[in-house]
Amino acid sequence: MPSRYRIGQDPDYVPIGRRLLLLNWTLVLLLAALAGIGFAMLYSAANGSIEPWAERQMVRFAFGLVVMIIIAISDIRLWLRLSYVIYAVALILLIGVEIRGEIGMGAQRWINLGFFQLQPSELMKIALVLSLARYFHGLTVEETGSITLLIPPLLMVAAPAALVLRQPDLGTALLLIAGGGVIFWLSGVRIWKFGLVLAAGLAAIPIGWQFLHDYQKKRVLTFMNPENDPLGAGYHITQSKIALGSGGIFGKGYMLGSQSHLNFLPEKQTDFIFTMLGEEFGLVGGIALLLIYTLVIVYGFVIALRCRNQFGRLVALGITSTFFLYVFINIAMVMGLVPVVGVPLPLVSYGGTVMLTILVSFGLLLSVSVHRDIRISRQGNDDGRD
Repeated sequence: MPSRYRIGQDPDYVPIGRRLLLLNWTLVLLLAALAGIGFAMLYSAANGSIEPWAERQMVRFAFGLVVMIIIAISDIRLWLRLSYVIYAVALILLIGVEIRGEIGMGAQRWINLGFFQLQPSELMKIALVLSLARYFHGLTVEETGSITLLIPPLLMVAAPAALVLRQPDLGTALLLIAGGGVIFWLSGVRIWKFGLVLAAGLAAIPIGWQFLHDYQKKRVLTFMNPENDPLGAGYHITQSKIALGSGGIFGKGYMLGSQSHLNFLPEKQTDFIFTMLGEEFGLVGGIALLLIYTLVIVYGFVIALRCRNQFGRLVALGITSTFFLYVFINIAMVMGLVPVVGVPLPLVSYGGTVMLTILVSFGLLLSVSVHRDIRISRQGNDDGRD
């Protein structure tokens, strides 16, 4: 049987109309609900104005939604073939940030495209999932146990993580490492190898501490004792805890949060938007948002479990795990459970590249769902066989 088919001859070909019917529209509605909550909170953050944040976020979501649907109805095998190319482009963009990146908020993380500020580190999160999924898709269980064969994927993770750390962006670098580690584990890498890496990482902490920027060291020290400098390094987390606690069970009411609207709460439209929601809608509002996130994550894992090919499974699990890490780290951060890092709340926090990255990744997840019954050979041929 030939390895390529013309449209209509491929036994796994799914017509475009059927792909639209097979889309998980419930998941799309959940994502739209999260974005809607984000619009409402950005409107509140601007004291009842659609500008400057809510209007831009709506436009970005509308554009991203179209891109998500286009990706969702595209053949998942296309993304397998393009995975290494996408990774290479993302890596080149990260190198480009080092050379001619835009500096903002004390970090060099963006490339100015004129009409849009692109943050390549966000694109790398998708590229890394795709490239690792393709690599491990081509290995057998026995080959996954070979230390030699684990060197290339380790370099795939290490190279972008090192570049992102130089920007500096510790939060995104940790997300890349953690997301990559999840795919290693799901691919069958033995747990003792993770133990070795963890031991090496712990041993390297004293050395790594010397390379941290002063503000990063302050964040770690502040996490351990935020009351030590409540008006300086500990200001963000102290105000966040005050706002969350003052919200009580049912909150102070929409656009009635004193901490956020009197500008005691910093970065209320980005990193600390969950704190503002907690102040205005209380514990009930926070739990309601968490329930929506939980449903999205559950749908992601169900899609992965129902997929019959390894590439699709790993892509779905990688995307869902990265999404979970976004949510967990941001909410734990604003509650003071982990040090403050620059990780936004997905689809709710203000941010163009993050919004587009999340929607593109869910487009891939939906594509996995649509093409869950397709079998792909380990060589990546479209012959419908494992």
